[in-house]
Amino acid sequence: MKIAILGGGNGSIAAAGDFALAGHEVRLWRRSASDVAEHGTFDDTITLRDAQGTRKGKMALVTNDIAKALEGAELIFCPIPATAHDDLAPVLAPHLKPGQVIFLPPGTLGTMILANAARDAGTLSGVAFAETGTLPWLVRKHGFAEVVVSTRAVRLPTGVYPVALTDAALKVIDAAFPGVIEPCEDVLSAALMNAGPIIHPPLIVMNAGPLEHFEAWDIHNEGTQASVRAVTDQLDAERVAVREAFGYGAPHFPLADHYHDDGEMWMYDRKSRANLTDSGDWREKIDLHAHRYMMEDTRLGLSLICSMAKVAGVDVPIAAGLLAISGAINGVDFMENGRALDAVGLGGLSLEALKAAAQGPAA
Repeated sequence: MKIAILGGGNGSIAAAGDFALAGHEVRLWRRSASDVAEHGTFDDTITLRDAQGTRKGKMALVTNDIAKALEGAELIFCPIPATAHDDLAPVLAPHLKPGQVIFLPPGTLGTMILANAARDAGTLSGVAFAETGTLPWLVRKHGFAEVVVSTRAVRLPTGVYPVALTDAALKVIDAAFPGVIEPCEDVLSAALMNAGPIIHPPLIVMNAGPLEHFEAWDIHNEGTQASVRAVTDQLDAERVAVREAFGYGAPHFPLADHYHDDGEMWMYDRKSRANLTDSGDWREKIDLHAHRYMMEDTRLGLSLICSMAKVAGVDVPIAAGLLAISGAINGVDFMENGRALDAVGLGGLSLEALKAAAQGPAA
C-alpha cells in the first residue's frame, strides 16, 4: 500500500520505519528542506529498535512537496500534535483526492478541522477522516532518524467522518494496522477515547514542583503515586459519563485497565506500562509552558471534554479544575484558548444536532 506520513516527531518516524519494514511504499513529508536534506544523509532510512532487534526501513520518498507526498497515497498518516492541525489543514486540503483516508492518532477532533478545510477547498467528496484514541506506539526518538519502540497498540478504537465511509476507511487503515482497528460510532466517540487528556494532565499538574525543580523527571514512574491515580480515575469517570450522555456504549477503554493486569485489554497490551517505565525513555524535561502534554493534551484535550460535557449536561469538576490550574500556570484561559466545539466548527449545537453533524454527508 502507498502511505504518506506527515511530520518528523516520534510517531511519524516510528510509522515510517514500521510501515517500510512491513513492505509498504512510504513517502515522508517534512515541512522544511533542511530536514529533507538531513534524511538524505541517512540514505532516507529509519533505524527502528524494538524487542526484535535493530532494523532499517527505507523510504520511497522524503520530500517537502506535499503534493508529491500525497500523490497516489491510499492512507495519509498524520500523527502530528493537535496544536499543528490548524496550520496543516489549508496546506493539506487542496491536494486530497477521492478514496484517500487521513488517519489522526489521536485526533482531538482534528478530523473536523481537516474536513472543514477540505470542504473550503472543494476536495471533501469521497475523502475519509479518521481518528483514534492513542498513538499506535509507545516510542521515543534516539536520533534524527532513529526510534526505540517500547510497545505497539493492540486495540485502536477509531471513528470516521463521514460515517458513511467508515467501512471503506477502516479497511484501508486495517491494512496498515492489521487486526487492531475497532470501529467507533463516529469521530465524536473516537475523540472521547483519547487517552492523552486523561493520563497526562494529572501527571504534569500534580508533579509540577518536581518537574520544575529537577533536570529530568519520570512522571510515569516516581510521578505516578496513589494520589495521582485517584485523580486520574475520577477524571476518566467524567470522560465515560460524557460518552454515556452522548449515547455511546461500551467498551469505553477505561484507563484503569492500562494500570491493572486483571481488567479488559486496553489499547496497549498488559506489558506496556512495565515496558514504558523500564525503558527510561520517559525520564525527561517537561516544560510546563510548552510541552505537548500541556499545550495539546491539557489545553486542547480537556477543553474539548469540558465543551462536550456542557452540551451533554454533565458536570466535570476534575476536568474543569485541571484545565483552570493549567491555564493559571501559563497565565492563559485554556477554556477560551483551547479546543472547545466552536473551534472545530461545531459550536452552538444541541446534543442531537451535534451528533447529526458528526455523521457528515451521505456517500
